[in-house]
Amino acid sequence: MSEQTPRVAVVTGAARGIGAATAVRLAADGYAVAVVDLEESAGKDTVEKITAAGGKAIAVGADVSNADQVAAAFERIAAELGGPTILVNNAGVLRDNLLFKMSESDWDTVLDVHLKGAFLMSRAAQKYMVDAGYGRIVNLSSSSALGNRGQANYSAAKAGMQGFTKTLAKELGKFGITANAVAPGFIATDMTAATAKRVGMDFEDFKKAAATAIPVQRVGTPEDIAHTVSFLVSEGAGFVSGQVVYVAGGPLD
Repeated sequence: MSEQTPRVAVVTGAARGIGAATAVRLAADGYAVAVVDLEESAGKDTVEKITAAGGKAIAVGADVSNADQVAAAFERIAAELGGPTILVNNAGVLRDNLLFKMSESDWDTVLDVHLKGAFLMSRAAQKYMVDAGYGRIVNLSSSSALGNRGQANYSAAKAGMQGFTKTLAKELGKFGITANAVAPGFIATDMTAATAKRVGMDFEDFKKAAATAIPVQRVGTPEDIAHTVSFLVSEGAGFVSGQVVYVAGGPLD
């Protein structure tokens, strides 16, 4: 990767949290980064942080569950930054509720953003990767893939991301493309703050309680996930594919 022609990375849900930290880390690693979020304006802060540090990035607005918007996003990214060969499918939403209270809309929204979004983004990205003979796809799963009360939709989506990842690894490996999943444990983000609110707990108390059950005795940060993604998209990770890496501060029972 030369300074004149950096590889291009696409990170979805990159306006805040894990996505923003990942976009910033990949820019620091030398990649040009497309900061994708539902509204282009939402990615402005992430782009400014990257450019202020000397990196190259653009904000792109797209609903990842909409095929036309995904296609338009990739056309713009390719035109302004170059053909992308790195994709991080991080975009996600929560619609938590117990099964008997969960609406069809709660289910559909979560599955659409996480799974359909990852499918549409990966399908669009793989064309550029196949042409380049090189690619890295990282999908964000979760420890909730193992099951979590009040998250039937989210757990199903995150478990689906793991099967999707393994299938991509088998289909795309011969083209020089790897696919892996990162499954975070408790990470302090707006989403976990929303979970604390849902269960009626102060967020600081919520984090302290969570930390007592984690072997390293702390909750994770978005940067913890960004570091792992940084390795998986690197050239040095070319023999790592189809894996699910739990980044949770210890083994999960």
